[in-house]
Amino acid sequence: MFDLVQGVPARCCAACRRGFPRLVAAFYNAGMIQILSLALQQPAHEAALLSLLDHYARDPMGGGAPLSAEAMARLPAALRARSDYFAFLALAGATPVGLINCFEGFSTFAARPLLNVHDIVVHRDWRGQGISHRLLAAAETLARERGCCKLTLEVLSGNTAAQAAYRRFGFVGYALDPAVGQAVFLQKCF
Repeated sequence: MFDLVQGVPARCCAACRRGFPRLVAAFYNAGMIQILSLALQQPAHEAALLSLLDHYARDPMGGGAPLSAEAMARLPAALRARSDYFAFLALAGATPVGLINCFEGFSTFAARPLLNVHDIVVHRDWRGQGISHRLLAAAETLARERGCCKLTLEVLSGNTAAQAAYRRFGFVGYALDPAVGQAVFLQKCF
């Protein structure tokens, strides 16, 4: 797992260690955040994927519980085996601070591929820095390069901060005809 206060001397007090990520975030906001294609064959990228997804899962918007040990063990190999999986990692120096996981789907109405944003996470200490916007921009660039007709995503109705960020990026509710309403995302668990 990654320590977001790496590089802070051990002799620093707890208050200094808690404030350090925000200080570094302000420094990196000036364009020092790198957005890279996630390369799961690299151990550091695999660790970043698992760390950030677990961070997301523990957040109330991710379910409020850690990823299971089974999911953590199976996920990297399962994703490597998929030809429709694409991801980008946001790094502040060597520290992973954000992640976007996408899967290519297909629009039968447009007869073209689409790219679905399945997960997007920015570590809580780095939120408000424009990182989600940069991750979405990377996904959009990839989608356009692949000839996709659109980006899609799901968001919890109570996650108003994420909804606002997505709207600023240009996302709107899905509707074929506004007179019959917007699409509703449903699931059936097995």
